[in-house]
Amino acid sequence: MPKKSKTQKPSSADIFQTLMETAEKEKKKRREELLAPLGVKEFFVEGNIKINKRICEGVECKLCIKACPTNALYWKAGEVGLIEELCIYCGACVLSCIVDDCIRVTRKRENGEIEKFSTPKGFTMLEHGISNKKRLERVRAIFPTPEDFLTRYKPKMFS
Repeated sequence: MPKKSKTQKPSSADIFQTLMETAEKEKKKRREELLAPLGVKEFFVEGNIKINKRICEGVECKLCIKACPTNALYWKAGEVGLIEELCIYCGACVLSCIVDDCIRVTRKRENGEIEKFSTPKGFTMLEHGISNKKRLERVRAIFPTPEDFLTRYKPKMFS
């Protein structure tokens, strides 16, 4: 067998990585093409949705299918089906579902924060928590800290 010379560098091209990146780009492009006509804005980088078909009562209600804004959920052969490319992980299906822990949504925000919920209560608590954070940020941006307030108005109050 020929020996490798020390001057010969190994190939830095990783074919598997290149194929994965290409597949991911194609998936994102297809997703954008499907969602563009709907005019839906994406808030989440990635996500996952799972439907527990054992406890799903889809035959009787089909509420999640009606609630989905992108029609990612549909009725197929006695169960609820999902088109992954259309799902925007909004949580409308979880809010409308009459069975707790039937639909489990996991989503990742642009800042890297991962959110998980499977009940209407969990979804509502998550949304209220996000609203509270935004509200607190606005208040802090508008109103000064106590130290800033005292340095600004203390001389005027005691003059």
